[in-house]
Amino acid sequence: MRNSKSTQLLFELSAPGRRGLRAPASDVPTGPAESLVPAEHLAASPPPLPELAEPEVVRHFTNLSTYNMSVDTHFYPLGSCTMKYNPKRNERLAGFAGFADLHPHQHDDTVQGLLELLYELQSMLGEIAGLPAVSLQPAAGAHGELTALMVAASHFRELGEPRTKVLTPDSSHGTNPASAAMAGFQTITVKSQANGCVDLDDLKSKLDTDVAVFMITNPNTLGLFDRQVGQIADRVHEHGGLIYLDGANMNAILGRARPGDFGADMMHFNPHKTFSGPHGGGGPGAGPICVTEKLAPYLPSPIVARTGDQYRLAKTEKSIGRVRSFFGNVGVLVRAYCYIRTHGPDGLRRVAENAVLNANYLLSRVKHILPVPHGDRCMHEFVATAEQLEKDKGLKQPAMNIAKRLLDYGFHAPTVYFPLTVREAMMIEPTETESKATLDAFAETLFRITDESEDLLSDAPHTTSISRPNEVQAARKPTTKWTPG
Repeated sequence: MRNSKSTQLLFELSAPGRRGLRAPASDVPTGPAESLVPAEHLAASPPPLPELAEPEVVRHFTNLSTYNMSVDTHFYPLGSCTMKYNPKRNERLAGFAGFADLHPHQHDDTVQGLLELLYELQSMLGEIAGLPAVSLQPAAGAHGELTALMVAASHFRELGEPRTKVLTPDSSHGTNPASAAMAGFQTITVKSQANGCVDLDDLKSKLDTDVAVFMITNPNTLGLFDRQVGQIADRVHEHGGLIYLDGANMNAILGRARPGDFGADMMHFNPHKTFSGPHGGGGPGAGPICVTEKLAPYLPSPIVARTGDQYRLAKTEKSIGRVRSFFGNVGVLVRAYCYIRTHGPDGLRRVAENAVLNANYLLSRVKHILPVPHGDRCMHEFVATAEQLEKDKGLKQPAMNIAKRLLDYGFHAPTVYFPLTVREAMMIEPTETESKATLDAFAETLFRITDESEDLLSDAPHTTSISRPNEVQAARKPTTKWTPG
């Protein structure tokens, strides 16, 4: 479905004889190729690589980049993923030679500045979480979940309690049951009440001495703060279990509430969400975990420790071992440190307050056309439903069609069809970095789209180089090889 030269592959733009450089002849004496490389490893002919001049290559990739959406170019209300603007200041600071040019095999004595920064970051994350012991090693949020569950498993083995179950709410992120399964636990789902919060009676019926951990996201994926969290923690703790707090939504409660204070024993942070590091295409990432003092001995090693004025990498007493090479993903961690230091305690509190304000403002503007099943108030995000459009217009998959049509108006779509507890779900998170003008423009666009014809919506987007690919086929049978003709 490519419709312009700028979307052609480099192979298709190639022409024999074009060059971006002309290398000088080699002055290194050589014999026949067979004397340097065994004959069975020699190709019959050179690889058919594209032949292009430098301007053509530059224009190709520059043109491709204009088809991308990003937080630098578009409003990106991607619920649960917290796609807020990444301050360029933090990019510059993380790129300082004192960070970027260090080698991970250097001796501790030669990287004291970096170790001091990481030590302070451990302390700050512990303070924000209300959980004092911290590991910076995990490479992503889901990796943090897995690491914390491995810590929990080690803790229970030490107690002589081979617990086998992990409980998760039916509105949890999909990574929660996946992480539990990878850590060797059986996952059991706890139902939600009609108000979107945990059903305490269902939780009670599933709690026993085989339950190791209850994993809860609070605020949850519906954008609601579960006020029962203290009761939930008490009930789990009465059975000897642990509370894991999925920190994906910490952007809503920074400086306002600490998971450790409302009963969490373990949690992870997503620095790329909460502390505005870059969202890479699957990376780079980080997922530091914070735990209680009793779980501290089981943390991955090494952690950064301080003795007097010296910083060193230290082994924890009963460590589960290393879960990531070297110190973790330091570049992302430096960005998180810079973000926290820039804002300070009061600034982090304002981040949460403005994120909640923006979400509630947008909710109030769109709820009459996209109803919000779980109330008129939210935290940092809300989940609307497009189900009524299906009834009123006969429009199939209305949430998906709205998402596709938003591209024509220069907006990235919100998350759709998650959580599964809401039909035709549209999960909208504006974040604190967007202006009222942007939120108003987005709301007005939704009004316009919901008033458009079924034919216009079902074929959207109309302005992109590719409109409606077969996404299932692309995922299951991707074409990764180009063949001439």
